Amino acid sequence: MSTLSQFSDKEKDYHAYQARQNYLRQQRTIQGERDEFKQNWDAERRAKEDALAEIERLKALLENNNRD
Repeated sequence: MSTLSQFSDKEKDYHAYQARQNYLRQQRTIQGERDEFKQNWDAERRAKEDALAEIERLKALLENNNRD
């Protein structure tokens, strides 16, 4: 009986190990997706800020041309 118990314990340990590995894989995937989203978000924000700065620059240029 102790042999069966040892096999049963090893199988439980193996399944616990596999579950932990699956959990860690999922967490790495989630973190990677989160990092990618943040990078895209930051890039979009910078592009928007650049576009707004360009609009302000063009407005100022138009105002200077209208004064002349």
